[in-house]
Amino acid sequence: MIMDELLQVQNLKKYFPTKHGMLHAVDDVTFSIGRGRTMGVVGESGCGKSTLGRVLTHLETSTEGQFIFDGKDVTNVKRKALKEYRENAQIIFQDPYSSLNPRYTVEETIQEPLILTHRYSKAQLREKTTEMMDLVGIAPRLRMSYPHELDGGRRQRVVIARALALDPKFVVCDEPVSSLDVSIQAQILNLLLKLQEEKKFTYMFITHDLSVVRYISNDICVMYLGQLVESASSEALFANPLHPYTKALLSALPTVDIHHKMNRIVLKGEITSPVNPPEGCRFAARCNYACEACHKKQQLQEVEPGHFVSCCRVKELNNLT
Repeated sequence: MIMDELLQVQNLKKYFPTKHGMLHAVDDVTFSIGRGRTMGVVGESGCGKSTLGRVLTHLETSTEGQFIFDGKDVTNVKRKALKEYRENAQIIFQDPYSSLNPRYTVEETIQEPLILTHRYSKAQLREKTTEMMDLVGIAPRLRMSYPHELDGGRRQRVVIARALALDPKFVVCDEPVSSLDVSIQAQILNLLLKLQEEKKFTYMFITHDLSVVRYISNDICVMYLGQLVESASSEALFANPLHPYTKALLSALPTVDIHHKMNRIVLKGEITSPVNPPEGCRFAARCNYACEACHKKQQLQEVEPGHFVSCCRVKELNNLT
C-alpha cells in the first residue's frame, strides 16, 4: 500500500452492453495513488486505460467496485458532492483539437470552468486567465485566438490550463502527448513535471509509450484487456519485469546499445475477446508459458515488496522464493 494515499481504487469494473454480451472494458482493477505522485497506466490500444480514466473522473459511471478520494467514497456521488469532486479531479484529453470548443477563444476556454463555480468576478476571471496562461507558457497575444489558429503544442497547453484552472488535486492525463511531435512532447512532459512540483498535483498518466511513462511516472500499472497484470514502482518494473506480457512490452523498447542484440519477444496467437471473456488469464492465449492453471481466475499477488503480479507461474518463471 502507498502511504498518504489520495486515491484508492478497489475492485473497479466498467462493462458495456453489446449484442453478444457484456464488454469488460475495466474488470476488477485495484490500485492506489499516493498524494503528489504520478501513476502511469500502460498497455496496448483497447486495454481499458482511457475508460479507467473516464470512470475516475465521472465521465462514465462504474458498474461495480468503488474509488475513494481523499478519504471519501466518491463512486456514486450526486449533485453538490459530484460538483465538488469534479473540481478536484480533472482530465487532460488525448486530442487537444477535438476537446476544445472551436467557437471559444483561449480566454473563454480557460474561463469556462471558473465561470461554472460562480465564485469569480469579471476582474478575477481575467486575472486568473492571465495567471494560467503564464503558468503553462501561452503568450498574452494569443488570448483572443481560436483553436484552429494554434498549433498542436499550444492547443495542448490550453487544454492543460483549462484542466488546472480550478487547482485540482488529481489530474488524469489521457495520452496528452501522443498526437504531438517529439520535440513538443518533451516540452509538455517537462511542463507537467514542473507544475506538479510547484502545485503538488497528483497525476494518473495514461499512455502506450513506455519511454514516456518511464520518464514521468513514480509507479506503473500494466493493463491487459481490462485487467491489471502488474503493478510496481517505475524503477522496479523496468529493472525487473515479472509478468510475461510486461516482458514482451519492454522487449519492444528501442536501444542505442549496438553491441547487444535486442531480445524481442514476438507475441503470437489470437487476442481474447473482451466480450464475455473466460475466467482465467486473458493473456494465456498469447503466452508461451500458459498451463492448465492459467485458465482459472488470477489474482494480483505481492511477489516482492510493492511489486504485484497477476500470474500463477510468476515465482516459477522468475526463480522467486
